[in-house]
Amino acid sequence: MSLLPAEIHTALAQLLQALSSADNNVRSSAEEQLNADWVQGRPDLLLMGLVEQIQGSTEPSTRSFAAVLFRRIATKTRKDPNTDESKELFLTLQQPQKVAIRGKLLQCLESESLPHVRHKIGDAVAEIARQYSDDGEQWPELLGSLFQASQSSDAGQREGAFRIFATTPGIIEKQHEDTVLSAFTKGFKDEDVTVRLAAMEAFASFFRSISRKAQQKYYALIPEILNILPPIKESQDSDQLTKALIALIDLAEVAPKMFKPLFHNLVTFSITVIQDKELGDPARQNALELMATFADYHPQMCRKDPSYTSEMVTQCLSLMTDIGMDDDDAAEWNASEDLDVEESDLNHVAGEQCMDRLANKLGGQTILPPTFNWLPRMMTSSAWRDRHAALMAISAISEGCRDLMVGELDKVLDLVVPALRDPHPRVRWAGCNALGQMSTDFAGTMQEKYHQVVLSNIIPVLESTEPRVQSHAAAALVNFCEEAEKSILEPYLDDLLNHLLLLLQSPKRFVQEQALSTIATIADSAEAAFGRYYDTLMPLLFNVLREEQSKDYRLLRAKAMECATLIGTLRLTHAVDHILTNTALAVGKERMGRDALELVQLLGSIQQNITDADDPQAQYLMHCWGRMCRVLGQDFLPYLPGVMPPLMELASAKADIQLLDDEEQVAQVEQEEGWELVPLKGKVIGIKTTTLDDKHMAIELIVVYAQVLEGAFEPYVTEIMEKVALPGLAFFFHDPVRVASAKCVPQLLNSCKKAHGERSPQLAQLWEQTIDKILEVLSAEPAIDTLAEMYQCFYESVEVLGKSSLIAVHMGAFIESAKSALEDYQTRVKGRLEERNEQEDGEEESEENLFAIEDDQTLLSDMNKAFHTIFKNQGPSFLPHWERLLQFYDAFITDPDPTQRQWALCIMDDVLEFCGEQSWTYSSHIIQPLIDGMRDEVPANRQAAAYGVGIAAHKGGQPWSEFVAASIPTLFGVTQIANAREDDHVFATENACASIAKILHFNAGKVGSVQDVVSHWVDTLPIVNDEEAAPYAYSFLAQLIDQQNPAVISQPQAAKSFIFIAQALEAETLQGQTATRIVAAAKQLVAIAGIDLNQILGTLSPETQQTVRAYFG
Repeated sequence: MSLLPAEIHTALAQLLQALSSADNNVRSSAEEQLNADWVQGRPDLLLMGLVEQIQGSTEPSTRSFAAVLFRRIATKTRKDPNTDESKELFLTLQQPQKVAIRGKLLQCLESESLPHVRHKIGDAVAEIARQYSDDGEQWPELLGSLFQASQSSDAGQREGAFRIFATTPGIIEKQHEDTVLSAFTKGFKDEDVTVRLAAMEAFASFFRSISRKAQQKYYALIPEILNILPPIKESQDSDQLTKALIALIDLAEVAPKMFKPLFHNLVTFSITVIQDKELGDPARQNALELMATFADYHPQMCRKDPSYTSEMVTQCLSLMTDIGMDDDDAAEWNASEDLDVEESDLNHVAGEQCMDRLANKLGGQTILPPTFNWLPRMMTSSAWRDRHAALMAISAISEGCRDLMVGELDKVLDLVVPALRDPHPRVRWAGCNALGQMSTDFAGTMQEKYHQVVLSNIIPVLESTEPRVQSHAAAALVNFCEEAEKSILEPYLDDLLNHLLLLLQSPKRFVQEQALSTIATIADSAEAAFGRYYDTLMPLLFNVLREEQSKDYRLLRAKAMECATLIGTLRLTHAVDHILTNTALAVGKERMGRDALELVQLLGSIQQNITDADDPQAQYLMHCWGRMCRVLGQDFLPYLPGVMPPLMELASAKADIQLLDDEEQVAQVEQEEGWELVPLKGKVIGIKTTTLDDKHMAIELIVVYAQVLEGAFEPYVTEIMEKVALPGLAFFFHDPVRVASAKCVPQLLNSCKKAHGERSPQLAQLWEQTIDKILEVLSAEPAIDTLAEMYQCFYESVEVLGKSSLIAVHMGAFIESAKSALEDYQTRVKGRLEERNEQEDGEEESEENLFAIEDDQTLLSDMNKAFHTIFKNQGPSFLPHWERLLQFYDAFITDPDPTQRQWALCIMDDVLEFCGEQSWTYSSHIIQPLIDGMRDEVPANRQAAAYGVGIAAHKGGQPWSEFVAASIPTLFGVTQIANAREDDHVFATENACASIAKILHFNAGKVGSVQDVVSHWVDTLPIVNDEEAAPYAYSFLAQLIDQQNPAVISQPQAAKSFIFIAQALEAETLQGQTATRIVAAAKQLVAIAGIDLNQILGTLSPETQQTVRAYFG
């Protein structure tokens, strides 16, 4: 029975018809009417009317459209009339209206007989359920209705119930597990395959939504789930099999270990799917994806399975041969100029990507034996596809198998290099690909040991008759050359450049473009050695840049810009470096000066003619300007007025965001490049990433200009800070924009400081508007790695402003943000610990966790630097704020995690260093951690503790004298541990040495037997690594020499002391005035102690002898 008058239904029916019209004008008018007359004015009547249209219309299309429109309207946002809070529209209705609408909606779901319409109604039900769940409200009758539907005699009703569960798992999360188990068990055994699949999808969604502990109760369902698969495969229904496999992939990502009892069976089944060519490619690829997912999330289980690795390698290689089936001679492939054609859904690409994942996750010891069981045979096969697949496999696994393959490169190259002469062009292309990838993955070794093998064989490939092979050979040279030293490249430059210059004459623009990129890379690596080609190349590049500004040549001109600015700036840089000693290069500088002017004018002309948003020249141009600025320095200033407007336009760009209401819109956007889709409360948000990438690049270039031009950049600072940098800190649509903005802020402050002075009103005003925003984002930033960047922004900015730049409010806000960050950190650590406790013996830490730990360590490090900078600039005035976090310091400093202990120790060191005798107030929090820290098994912690004791002696005054004196034996112990001079331990050793010197020099009042300590101390030298520790230790040594202390004057200590000084000079831990003073003392030591300098020099290395003679004559 209808609850609304007939005229409402008539009006709505007409509106629905108009909204469905093919006439754009009619549809637009109807949209306006919908929003103005219904959404704004009568939302309750609209939603009820749409439900009654679903219930009462005889037209399936009307019922379906009404359901879609209901869902879209219900999710719109409006102010709640009762609370004035913004909510989704349905939730803002009065309670009786909501109850009536949702009741009718369930009736529609129960009565609808057509599957496609029922699915739309189910989506609407799921949307309302989600809103209730997110808002913490109840829809009591829903769950009972859905469980009842899941037991219905109508398969469509059963499927519909599980579809809703899949969309909104939160509605069943809190229910009794026995009920849930029963419902899913019945669903998995349902006689209708669509219901079984819907139950799988619902279970995967539900399983992902519950806690890890709760998940274990459902492990027993896995046999029932896996039993769904074989009948589907036997029916050869690829679409249904794909759905089932996708659900399993979801489960494997969340809890791979629950498959362990039946894992071998699942491997066997999946392999039969992958190798079944009668099935569709999506089904085969999803079976491959399922197996690869286990490698990603539980590599140990894969390694232990007797057949997993060999079968997966075999199937990957087989898929990789599925290429070019209708193009055996590669004529079509070679004729194509679209080198970026989308191939991600093809079998050979799926095989390559899977091999890459297997190698990275399982490692070389597991992957190499089965792979190289196949590769030699494939390389000698008469089928070109086998040879191609073998080469692409080498490309795919080289990164993950690097540690083992690097020692066998001779054998690998014996397989790859002959392919460069293969009769089939695609095999030659694959050979180039393998060499290029290996040049990156084995960077250093490939260039140093195999340059002759690689270059002498790949340069001739540039003469191939096929343009795509030529281009790829040139691309492989980029990989090789960007990792090569100039001394390695120099003998090959003539041959390389002669071939690449010929490619510039190719009729194919993509070949010319690649040749220019390769030339630019070689120029960058070869540096000064490239100078002799300047006069040949620069005119060619200028000609390209002067060509008519047609669309066809835009990318070519962009590459020419890149090449010209790289070559030109290298020329100019080396000319400046050598102007005093090299007349030819001085002439070159004058020539490049004229060319630079012409190049800048050409770039300016190109910029003025850029009108299309998709013109690739724009992005290249921005980088070219940045390159020119770095080299020209202040001489770049005249060009800024032309460069800045387009840069500011990009940097100020707003996020291009679209709310996608339905699956059709989502599918359309997915087909377009440059979009990221983000699910949010039942909706999908589309974010155009290409705009944001340009914004990020523009802000990075602003950083370059501010760094290079400093005070001269000041006229742009205020506008950039207000419109770009500060808003960019909270630009939550794109992490890289926030990171670039965080790097930009300190540089802008520095430009203002350089222009107006450290105490200028202009800087003070800029800082006032800046500091509050920085402190705000310290509490708001959601991404851990980006939060670390925000702390860096903070401390670098405070460093620019200097002493007393923070007031009490600022320091209080900083502590609040730090408190929140530390609490969140502790929560993450606790979660990882719980997860680790649940792991089985031998199970590896997930890659996700390893990255998370690394991000946390970076965050703690940058927070540490922030504390250090505040203490440095604010001194004891920071202590009242700082002590609010004492509970964290105390917890961290005794934690089993060495990273936490180090973090707290370093902060205590800052208290000692910058708060003087006031630090004694906190001695009960500092003394025992320093004692324990000096005995810590982790060298970095011993270093921090030893440094802290020295700082207490140097800065802490009389209150700390007893403690530091008592610490001397422990410090000696630090210098005497096993391997004290090896890389891991040497900084702790040297800091202990310096700290003993500080105690003896600054705070020796409570030290007993000073002379004995001094005598032992000399043997803790030398300090040849730590440039901060060395001056204290050697200044004290010089003091002992001045005092003619017997610990350094008598033999053999005198000769030892001289050698220690020589070693520090050679290591350059002593420099400047300190070195001068120590050398003077050493000369005094030679004279007083009668040291035979030549005899001592004979015991030293030739390098040290040379250094000593330079200082002592």
